[in-house]
Amino acid sequence: MARSAPVLQLVQITDPHLCKEPSGTLLGMNTRDSLDAVLELVKHHHPRPDVVLATGDIAQDGSIEAYRCFEEKMATFACPVFWFAGNHDDRHAMQSVIAGTQAAQRRMLSDHWQLIFLDSSVPGKVFGRLDARELHWLESALAEYPDKHALIAFHHHPVDIDCRWMAPIGLSNGDEFFDVIDRYAQVKGVIWGHIHQELDLTRVGVRLMATPSTCVQFEPGSSEFSVDRLSPGYRWLDLYADGRIESGVVRADHIEFDVDYDSRGY
Repeated sequence: MARSAPVLQLVQITDPHLCKEPSGTLLGMNTRDSLDAVLELVKHHHPRPDVVLATGDIAQDGSIEAYRCFEEKMATFACPVFWFAGNHDDRHAMQSVIAGTQAAQRRMLSDHWQLIFLDSSVPGKVFGRLDARELHWLESALAEYPDKHALIAFHHHPVDIDCRWMAPIGLSNGDEFFDVIDRYAQVKGVIWGHIHQELDLTRVGVRLMATPSTCVQFEPGSSEFSVDRLSPGYRWLDLYADGRIESGVVRADHIEFDVDYDSRGY
């Protein structure tokens, strides 16, 4: 599908970890309530995005009920909404809800940009991997539109984030991923979820960005599992015709959430 706009505005939400039951929590936080709080922020600060992208871990329990709940919440947006699996998701349950809908599409085209969505999830594993089919799809998509700037999205972190406990559960073949995109100068940005924290850096001219979860946050720079005290949030990105990316994070710091800060895992 194609979109036309002088600036393409994208809202990224990630890792809502919804449960079958409305009362479901993650580390003490009701994840439906926290997602609702973040969506209210989106509607206040970015009421008319061109694209909404949800980058995995939609469900904590992989339940069809959780995916249907998320689909209902996304239906409030007038723009295209795309989502894909993270390590906590059940691909089959997710696909049973979104198969054949816009949400399941693999990319979006605008006048100046190509947005490419990859599946880095590995069934039954916490770490991620872009298998040969995904890497082939990525390369073919980039080769097909060499004159469009590209933004690539998936769930797992492809670079070291200085969190020792998360090092084994990132993208296991990040080198193969970078081998592909290093051959295509039109790649301007990569975004992901998974790490429940904000990150914004540049590698060989490509913007690399991670986004806070809509629920519990993880402490940056931690050696062992540690919950951060920052609030849930989302990322906005403005994609310009010349390839520039402006981006920032908005957090629901006006609300007090219940969180188990002493937890040593989830």
